[in-house]
Amino acid sequence: MNSIKINIYRKDNSKKERGSFVEYEVPYEHGMVVLDAVNYVSKYIDTSLSVRWNCKAARCGSCAAEINNVPRLMCKTRLDSLEGKVHVGPMRAFAHIKDLVSDVSINYEIERKIPKFTPKKGMATPWIVHEEDVLRSQEFRKCIECFLCQDVCHVVRNHNTSYIGPRHVAKVASLDMHPVDSLDRSKVLKEEMGLGYCNVTKCCQEVCPEHIKITDNAIIPEKERAADAIYDPIIRAIRKLRGIK
Repeated sequence: MNSIKINIYRKDNSKKERGSFVEYEVPYEHGMVVLDAVNYVSKYIDTSLSVRWNCKAARCGSCAAEINNVPRLMCKTRLDSLEGKVHVGPMRAFAHIKDLVSDVSINYEIERKIPKFTPKKGMATPWIVHEEDVLRSQEFRKCIECFLCQDVCHVVRNHNTSYIGPRHVAKVASLDMHPVDSLDRSKVLKEEMGLGYCNVTKCCQEVCPEHIKITDNAIIPEKERAADAIYDPIIRAIRKLRGIK
């Protein structure tokens, strides 16, 4: 049986120690993914290795990591697709806990701040909506909350701003595009959630394991909606006449 060498980041944030990559040699079989190698290390070589995973089917998003400095799912990244040495580290946009585990709880705090789904008043129930209206926002509901898009976003990662990040803009877009929702979140996105900091590099949609077009179908439309709502005098007048805040 062949073997492969894998370098895994080791550090315990509860201790005063410097982190470093440690090289391990694991048996290799055709078709192995990075998570297979990491789990082998955890089970047979060093049981103190901390790694977060659940389904191994690219549905839970919990095994998100940086593989050769690119945010990816360990369960979806085949070892034979990687060139050179294999380095596996935690997502660096979030607080580090131990080894490959990052604290992503800030994302749930952000989500709680997003204005919730608010149906239009006076609509007869059950709601009757057209399929094409539902499909527009359906794409964003495929998100598995792996937060790879948050990790790769250089604004979230390197700058201390109010920007909520691509995953949460997509969440807002899924609400704004719902045919029954009555709220306009443009002003909140612009003034409180830092939408203007995004410079549309599309790196977030490039790493999305669900191939959601986050930039094209969520961020850009929300930017356009915010610009129209805040700066377009005609739209502002119509909104005022209709009593839309």
